[in-house]
Amino acid sequence: MTEPTSNRIAIIAVHGTMDLAYPPLILATSALALDMEAAIFFTFFGLDIIKKGKADKLQIAPIANPSMPMPVPNIVGMLPGMTAVATGMMNGWMKNANVAKLSDLLTLAVEGGVRMIACQMTMDVMGIKKEDLIDGIEVGGAAAFLSYASQNAITLSF
Repeated sequence: MTEPTSNRIAIIAVHGTMDLAYPPLILATSALALDMEAAIFFTFFGLDIIKKGKADKLQIAPIANPSMPMPVPNIVGMLPGMTAVATGMMNGWMKNANVAKLSDLLTLAVEGGVRMIACQMTMDVMGIKKEDLIDGIEVGGAAAFLSYASQNAITLSF
């Protein structure tokens, strides 16, 4: 394995669905294992990932998702209960593959030192308070994230 050319990773989490909550957390905790610094900037619906008690309740919608193993026509995906079916299916895959739950990955990230930044502007817009978030979250603006990311960081968005 080759050494990374940067010693830090900066990730933007903008979506609050189960399938898009895993990549930022897996990448950030993997960066820690490679002795890299990591930061995740949670904005808009990405804030759902770090709300107290919410991580393991995130869902995945089957509507207009061409990557579902059995493509679901939009008419079927709109039926009541289909989001729960798709969510249950993905939870089953993750469990069978021994992938940690989102709440466990969050704990690992916070305890491991991933800098977790909740977007202050988005919190204001959406009426989210710091007390609504899990412990270990820093509240800051885009400037806080950009300051971190501008220091030779690999930058990704999910």
